[in-house]
Amino acid sequence: MSRADLVAPPQAMPYGTWPSPVSPADVARCEAPVEWVGFLGDGLCWVEARPEQEGRSALVWADGDRRREVVPGWHVRSRVIEYGGSPWAPVSAAAEDGLVLVNGADQRVHRWRPGQEPVPLTPPAPAGQEYRYAEFTVADDEVWCLRETVLDPEGREVRRHLVSFPLSGTAAEDASGVVERAASHHFMSGPKLSPDGRRVAWIGWNHPDMPWDATEVLVADRPAGGADLRWRRVAGGSGEAVSQIEWARDQPEALLVAGDISGWWNIHRIDAQGRRSNLCPRPEEFAEALWRIGQRWFLPLDDGSIAVVHGGSGRRLGLLRADGSLDDLGTDYTEWLSLATDGRRLAAVAASPRHRRTVLRLDPGAGSVDVVRPAVEAHDEFASTPELRTWRHPSGAEVHAHLYPPHHPSVVGPEGELPPYVVIAHGGPTSRSHRVRNQEFAYFTSRGIGVVDVQYGGSTGFGRAYRERLRGQWGVVDVEDVRLAAVALAADGLADPRRIAVRGGSAGGWTAACALGRAPDVFCAAGIYYPVISPELWHVDGTHDFESRYLDSLLGRWPEEREVYAERSPLRDASKITAPFVVFQGEEDKVCPPAQARALFDEVGGESRNSSYLTFPGEGHGFVRLSTFAACLEAELGLFRLAFERDRMTRGDA
Repeated sequence: MSRADLVAPPQAMPYGTWPSPVSPADVARCEAPVEWVGFLGDGLCWVEARPEQEGRSALVWADGDRRREVVPGWHVRSRVIEYGGSPWAPVSAAAEDGLVLVNGADQRVHRWRPGQEPVPLTPPAPAGQEYRYAEFTVADDEVWCLRETVLDPEGREVRRHLVSFPLSGTAAEDASGVVERAASHHFMSGPKLSPDGRRVAWIGWNHPDMPWDATEVLVADRPAGGADLRWRRVAGGSGEAVSQIEWARDQPEALLVAGDISGWWNIHRIDAQGRRSNLCPRPEEFAEALWRIGQRWFLPLDDGSIAVVHGGSGRRLGLLRADGSLDDLGTDYTEWLSLATDGRRLAAVAASPRHRRTVLRLDPGAGSVDVVRPAVEAHDEFASTPELRTWRHPSGAEVHAHLYPPHHPSVVGPEGELPPYVVIAHGGPTSRSHRVRNQEFAYFTSRGIGVVDVQYGGSTGFGRAYRERLRGQWGVVDVEDVRLAAVALAADGLADPRRIAVRGGSAGGWTAACALGRAPDVFCAAGIYYPVISPELWHVDGTHDFESRYLDSLLGRWPEEREVYAERSPLRDASKITAPFVVFQGEEDKVCPPAQARALFDEVGGESRNSSYLTFPGEGHGFVRLSTFAACLEAELGLFRLAFERDRMTRGDA
């Protein structure tokens, strides 16, 4: 008898009822962020979240075969613009010189050297205020970075400066040692010093623009002593968003910028005379929306080439040569995050439809790829492999999505039964999600519930025109696109049209809530995480400084478009909501405060609609604790199963 004859045929069970070992703990561990990769000597450092430790972010150093925490027990995180920024940087190319890092507990900058305790470099903030630092450059015994001064507990009154302070630590006791160098704009990236140390460059923007609307690139000569920077604009302005800048290594006076003046984030070189050239003009993205200070999508190398992450719905890692040719590095990975280099080698967090997030080190010259930090694996045989789908509205507008079909290694659905699906609206909304192996989605797909992750109009990855489909149309285009995805799934014979739920967090929570009231015939349940619900409240007195004018582009200027704000809110259609939903909210959320989520639950009369509202002390915008993951996923799955079974029984399918 052959081995194939011994394999039991798959068992048929109703969709949504399949037994699965994929637990919320597996989801929390596998999906814990790994980010902010960088070189320290011959080794690599990165920040990884520890959901089992209350969501602490640990800075890990891998040197040879040894892997250890840099400062055991520390929470290494910068809180700039609430979403955070790059929280550490090496002091030099020598590991023994150590690094500078942000202690998440007090947001002060410290210096750490191997074998020594961290030493503070910056002073405590004055009473009633908070200092936050991010994106560091170390040169000539000075640390340069961005500093926020937060003046109120809600984070709505904030001042930002480019600052420098001595590496010696004297500023820790003398606040005057932190020198304010520039405040060109209300928002700024960290300063980038040229390789010869003579110039400084940074990105700035002002309200009402967001960094994907319009930014400016500024350059200044580095002054002697503690003098202010005298800057000049070299790129950007109205109609162009520059997301990243780097100094070229082969021409010390040349600046590389990732700008979308062509409609796509391409890489341009600006020489000392201000002449600008697009190094690789393609209808592809070589950068992303600047949601976190210090993000990197390209880096110049010592040989004059540029390591680039580029593409659309998926991304490739390649080398852009001086002659404009682009050679991709041959790997199986389709997403590259947190790019780093020591000038010769590369490092990044990589993933794909068949790989979870992994820290890789690559040597393009030698053609080697080494796994430094393997992916966290759990029941990988239960993971669904995502497919790219594109649907069209009757108008011709495209809608892109990542389809995760139900999958179980030993269970299938009954013949003739279509599976239920959950339609996902990602957060942002000016962002995208990645088509990679996803344990959170496997929590559903391994139980016989499909997932479709919609890259609705407004998402990044498809050029500026696609991003701007959402301009002034938030609550319309995004809702139409998730509705189209649900209807198309049913029309294609992939999903049961009576058993489709919707799910989203933050801006995706807004879309999910809007969809319940505007497409009540399509969605039978919803999972809503820390949503925006009332644009009026959110604009006037409800969010942090960074996003306080975001709605100018999404809905219109306030108060001129006040009626639009009221009309688009899910509260306007609350009386049409018949499907049950569950709302999850962190009590410490400064981005979408609890009053937002509570407003929807109260307006609909949630308790009488078999709906629920769950709050979590100590959680902010985006959950980090293992216990929170467990509570949310279990509540969501329970709600979906009840809704799906109710509709099955209504049709007599049992």
